[in-house]
Amino acid sequence: MIVANQLKALERVGAVVEYLQMTTKNAYCTTRNEIGIFISLHFIIQLMNFIVLKFYSLKRFLRIQKNDRKLIYHQSLWFYIIKMLSCFSQSIYRDITLEKHWKALIYRSVCDYFFEAQKRAYTPEDVPVVISTPNHYLISIYRKALFFVAVVNTEVPPLLVIEFLHRVVDIFIGYFDDCNDTIIKENLVTIYELLDEMLDNGYPLATESNILQELIKPPNFFRNLANTVTGKSNVSETLPMGQLSNIPWRRSGVRYTNNEAYFDVVEEIDAIVDKSGNAIFAEIQGYVDCCIKLSGMPDLTMAFSNPRLFDDVSFHPCVRFKRWEQNMSKVWLVCFIIQTDRVLSFVPPDGQFRLMSFHIGSQSLVTLPINLRHSFTFKNTQGGKLDLTVSPKHNIGKMLEDVSVTVVMPKFVVNCNLVPTQGKYTFDTVTKVLLWEIGKVEYTRLPNLQGTVTVQPCATSTDGSPTINVHFLINQLTVSGIKVNRVDMYGEKYKPFKGVKYITKAGRFQVRI
Repeated sequence: MIVANQLKALERVGAVVEYLQMTTKNAYCTTRNEIGIFISLHFIIQLMNFIVLKFYSLKRFLRIQKNDRKLIYHQSLWFYIIKMLSCFSQSIYRDITLEKHWKALIYRSVCDYFFEAQKRAYTPEDVPVVISTPNHYLISIYRKALFFVAVVNTEVPPLLVIEFLHRVVDIFIGYFDDCNDTIIKENLVTIYELLDEMLDNGYPLATESNILQELIKPPNFFRNLANTVTGKSNVSETLPMGQLSNIPWRRSGVRYTNNEAYFDVVEEIDAIVDKSGNAIFAEIQGYVDCCIKLSGMPDLTMAFSNPRLFDDVSFHPCVRFKRWEQNMSKVWLVCFIIQTDRVLSFVPPDGQFRLMSFHIGSQSLVTLPINLRHSFTFKNTQGGKLDLTVSPKHNIGKMLEDVSVTVVMPKFVVNCNLVPTQGKYTFDTVTKVLLWEIGKVEYTRLPNLQGTVTVQPCATSTDGSPTINVHFLINQLTVSGIKVNRVDMYGEKYKPFKGVKYITKAGRFQVRI
């Protein structure tokens, strides 16, 4: 009944607009005041026209159900991969920032199961990725100090939902340069438009950044000002041409004055080191990020120096997987053997994207580039002593940058009084976390942190011991030895500029005392 009354009111507004147009069409203005009144009246007519058009377009997409008095938004089904019902964006302080429903309305009480799991977790990363409830499954990721939770009512492959949530965060970062609680609240309209395009009735539709930027223009000051004056929106009225082709990830008609292609090969070291300095566990999680600015429709090939080191790989949809999967072929010609190695062949998207991710699980191939000497002793009455020294390994040949050490102290530690030879430190008395920010580490001067630790009087050594997490960055180095052998381009006549950068950094690098 409420919706019917609103639609009738809109029809009355349309009749008023038609009457005003007829009366002002024959109006004759002689004075400046009359001209001003006429201009104001004309502006009001245009504004009312805009409102009527918007609501009539909404009326075409809405269907009124007389039985349950609900508005149902019509959407067609495209890809039957993930069936999502709702998505919640939550901060670590249990505040729901964003809520989006596709298939049906789900009450916020479903998040109570997630809040209980979050309360039991020691750190945000320890929250279970998949939480089963009596009627739904909660699948979540943690990025940028926010939890992104998807609610599904049937069993689906969790990795697909996790990958989609990561893609949502990447799209937000591409549009707004960051993703936090404040940015989400300031750009709610654009975010809801993006989510409507990325999922259609709960199924993935448009998840490529190039296609979305043609459908929904990224917001900026001048575009927002023009939309406010003209009454237009950031949503395009035409469908992108690339979405109708067999290469939906690349938009058509790309032209650049300078044709460039940049590749970043990044390796993250996950390791656990015991108190003797021996690596108990070590592996590499890596990826290749690209920034492609090439005109036309280029076809690229990339060859690695030693692709047999990859234990597991994951590719962007643009990669021709069959060509990568073909085994080593041997062609006998006279008395020579010609070997054809694995090659990445792809038509790249325009702009920034992740070409591939890889995993190297062989511990013998992982060389730890940093050493940490530590000593932590305490007595019940005199307190404790802490001594940390960070040193790089001489065989890496590169400087350690952006080095920081995070020490999670036991609960019986009250305060720390330390003296660093380089950098600065902070200690949080609530979370019991000691952060030592070092920066660059040189071979000639090793940073050291030592001092006293105040503990509770009744503390014993069995109450716990600190754990140390190390972060570092090394430019122009890959620990595994993976190198890009060559990058070739076909399909275009120009010669582009190509650059490759190598980065090694710490993932989950933990030292136990």
